[in-house]
Amino acid sequence: MKVAIYARVSKALEQHPETQLMPLREWMKRLGHEVVGEYIDEISSRDTRPQKEVVLKMLRRKEIDAVAVAAMDRWGRTNSELALELEEFARDGIGFLSFKEALDLTSAAGRMFANMLAVFASFERDRLRERTLLGIARARSLGKPIGKRGPDKKPRKRKIKKRGL
Repeated sequence: MKVAIYARVSKALEQHPETQLMPLREWMKRLGHEVVGEYIDEISSRDTRPQKEVVLKMLRRKEIDAVAVAAMDRWGRTNSELALELEEFARDGIGFLSFKEALDLTSAAGRMFANMLAVFASFERDRLRERTLLGIARARSLGKPIGKRGPDKKPRKRKIKKRGL
């Protein structure tokens, strides 16, 4: 199988992609896959990951069979992005290999596991939101200021716009 290795580091000065690349190289060698290239996004934002886009194009054009990543969070920044791409990969027969999660979308069990991870991630995100809203409600009931604080560490006053009918 022809595989591209993809790595992403969030803070280029504090993290080094080799930390992700070394185990991926060994894993691909052990599995007997042909690594056609290594693609690294060192400085990226939510919307710009140029090397990921290169890998996606190669996958969609069937130039490679799969992409290997150190962990699922290195490929997708949000659960929704990850879920959509994993669904596309499963539908189109594209392989996705994640070292940390031992995930292999080339098998039925791997696709099932990916879907289970997406469900748990969604559940945790919903629980976090619930806890945040409960904390805000409690703070309000105690009269504590809500929102971001300014440089002087004092709460900023927010202007509430009234909407007319």
